[in-house]
Amino acid sequence: MQVEHKRGKFVQADSTTLLSNEEIKIPFLRKMRPYIILSPAFLLTIGILIPFGMAIYYSFTNFSFKYAVYNWIGLENYISMFKDPEFWHSVKVTIMYAGLATVIETVLGVIIALLLNRESVIAKSLRIVLIFPLVIAPVIATLIWQLMTNNSVGILSKWLRMVGVDNFTWGADPKTALFTVLVIDAWVFTPFVILLVLAGLRSLPKAPFESAMIDGGSAWFTFKNLTLPMIMPMLLIAVLFRLMASLQMFDIIFALTRGGPGNTLMTLPLTAYTEAFTYKELGYSLPYMLILWAFVYLISHYMVKYWSHTQKKASGK
Repeated sequence: MQVEHKRGKFVQADSTTLLSNEEIKIPFLRKMRPYIILSPAFLLTIGILIPFGMAIYYSFTNFSFKYAVYNWIGLENYISMFKDPEFWHSVKVTIMYAGLATVIETVLGVIIALLLNRESVIAKSLRIVLIFPLVIAPVIATLIWQLMTNNSVGILSKWLRMVGVDNFTWGADPKTALFTVLVIDAWVFTPFVILLVLAGLRSLPKAPFESAMIDGGSAWFTFKNLTLPMIMPMLLIAVLFRLMASLQMFDIIFALTRGGPGNTLMTLPLTAYTEAFTYKELGYSLPYMLILWAFVYLISHYMVKYWSHTQKKASGK
């Protein structure tokens, strides 16, 4: 191929010499595109792994805020933790709290979502009102409930007196402390389940339900055989999120009772916090959080696998 030289002469040129700088850059940018897209995720992963790795390292030391130096002690923190009755008590409280909170919020969320799955004015208004607890910080919600349950000025205590229940102890008694934090947790986070289930209900096809109505299927039959299997993937997402958050619950319990009365509500996160910031033993507190992480990871791993299986089943695959 001949091209004109700047002095007016024609010279032989290869086709590659005609590519502009922009054309040369395009293949390079295409090759770099995946790395550019993944770079934020890569940086985020590094930001997560560094403190996680440091936590694992310090869990094998006697690191304490009380002393300037620390030593490597191997598995001593883990052995001491497993021998400590407080650890097993915190495991019991954590599982009990997470299990009850998840079940209560799931059941209430499904029932309320079914009631709100209508086009009436009341249903539309309640959909907006029920979102309000979600935008309130759990600590602020706990303070609100502390005022409402106060035996002197609390409106709930006044209502209970009207039905003959006087001086209900709420979070001040070991017998009612768990009940109190579960009520607050349900008030704050049940709307999250409602929104997910309601979104699933609104996306369901109408044809199967119309056929069931024509065939004379009852409301329970329709819910059991049509509604529940079809919204199960969405329901499992709600259960997964609420179970993971409940296992790590800290703010509501800490704001209400700080793990009390006594050690009634000392979950794994609260026990780890107490060991680290009250007793200044960071090295001993980290195994609590790492055990909780392992527990959360295993549960979420198997729940995600079950969710994938349920989603395929719901789609007929």
